[in-house]
Amino acid sequence: MRLSRASSYAINAIIQLAEGPDKVPLPCSKLSQNGDMPERFLLQVLRNLVNHGLVKSIRGVDGGYYLVKPPAEVSLLEVIEATDGPLTPTIPPLDGLSKSSQDKVQSALNDVVRDTSRRLSKIRVADLKSANGRA
Repeated sequence: MRLSRASSYAINAIIQLAEGPDKVPLPCSKLSQNGDMPERFLLQVLRNLVNHGLVKSIRGVDGGYYLVKPPAEVSLLEVIEATDGPLTPTIPPLDGLSKSSQDKVQSALNDVVRDTSRRLSKIRVADLKSANGRA
């Protein structure tokens, strides 16, 4: 499984927010600096997280981002799908294989995606935080 850079940044930002004080906004500049992420790209990633209801955005001098739900209620699957969309197996046409073989390959990949989604949905952001609250 390959994660996009957007998902990687989303996971990084979500964990930073989870390790910070509850409902206290962290500015994008701080998230960017702490996670060594480009701020402009991170803003787009955070917008996706806001649009999917995982993060709240506050404007102004004391503004920033914070988690909407407690870290124990946010799954890794939610974060990944907020940035990359639903996990789906996509394969190019398997030229030279019978329709039956192509269907079997697709079915096997569908099973893998279902299992991966199930596993990712059980991993909570709270499980990914460092013990002392900072990486």
